[in-house]
Amino acid sequence: MDKLSHRKAACTLTLRDGQGRIMPGRKVEVELKRHEFMFGTGVFWVMDLLDPATPPEKRARLEKMWDAWQELFNFGTLPFYQGRYEPAEGRTMEESTLRAAKWLKEKGCTVKGHPLCWHTVSAKWLLGRSSEEVLENQLSRIRREIGAFRGNISMWDVINEVVIMPEFVKEDNAITRLCQKMGRVPLVKAVFDQARAMDPDATLLLNDFNTTERYRQLIEDCLAADVPIDVIGVQSHQHQGFWGMDKLHEVLERFASFGKPIHFTENTFVSGTLIPEYIEDLNDWQVTEWPSTPEGEDRQARNMLAMADTLFEHPLVKAFINWNFEDGGWLNAPAGLLHTDGSWKPAYEALRQRIRQDWHTGLTLQTDENGRCRVEGFRGLYALKCDGREASFTLARGAEEETIVV
Repeated sequence: MDKLSHRKAACTLTLRDGQGRIMPGRKVEVELKRHEFMFGTGVFWVMDLLDPATPPEKRARLEKMWDAWQELFNFGTLPFYQGRYEPAEGRTMEESTLRAAKWLKEKGCTVKGHPLCWHTVSAKWLLGRSSEEVLENQLSRIRREIGAFRGNISMWDVINEVVIMPEFVKEDNAITRLCQKMGRVPLVKAVFDQARAMDPDATLLLNDFNTTERYRQLIEDCLAADVPIDVIGVQSHQHQGFWGMDKLHEVLERFASFGKPIHFTENTFVSGTLIPEYIEDLNDWQVTEWPSTPEGEDRQARNMLAMADTLFEHPLVKAFINWNFEDGGWLNAPAGLLHTDGSWKPAYEALRQRIRQDWHTGLTLQTDENGRCRVEGFRGLYALKCDGREASFTLARGAEEETIVV
């Protein structure tokens, strides 16, 4: 039995020339260019790549990163943390963020905004305002951001880490107070309803690092309240070591019970020393240096493949996002797929083997007397070459026949 049959499709193509004539007996080459499944990373660094003020030496390194990134990935997450995106009320990073979103979309990438509402990295200037004022600010922010980015970003982490939100005590913030006042489900419903009203076609995620029964219950309660959740977002920061297959399958089973698409939104495996188990909050692990090691890189690559293989086999999982593309991101951890000099790590090479070879389709076919040929392969966007001309088509579920003009 093919464990990946749900990732594949078949379609009969009929080739016609520019005058509408069928093209019998022609050699046809088809190759998968972009998977339907979303493989990606955080792409915050693209904003620096496109910034005219970025120094030439740094730009050269970022261009090297982009070359490696686009070879494998089709999905990128851009930052919308209010405390950074809007450090002073009304003064936002819309220009640079929109520039990156447009550029990525033009390159054929799916872009997600992360997040619209969160208690961490929140706006300090909201402190001291009433709950009613804070709620209206969050709803206004959602209207502004989705309105400004509509057409370039159609996927959003609407609200982040709600399970812990009303219990968060690390720092005073207006969003925790708002959640305490309203309750989890009413707050989630308010922000989701506003997001849906602003873009009825957007894909809206609830996202959390809590993978326990508490998150499952929150989702159940939200769905009972008619919250329009499209996708369940599951964070998988594994700075303390790989979850292991038992936990991974347990998490999948827990959230697959809703029958909704699942995105593994923020995955990390470190290629250096693991954070000790006694550290409860990963943010408490503060180090100035965190080197990658050969042993750690081998472990990271093995863990990455175990995770990717399992998620790609699961029919409800639609996206697998590695949070850091380059080492030295969150917590200065060696959790990227590239070293800080842009060179590939074994984890990058392992994913490359899967995406570009094991889960890739490239075929040489010949049309029959009716100008037809049958394509079977992984679902996604394909390039077609025939008689020195090129065309493209999408191999998707249910698309059994298509006419291609070349």
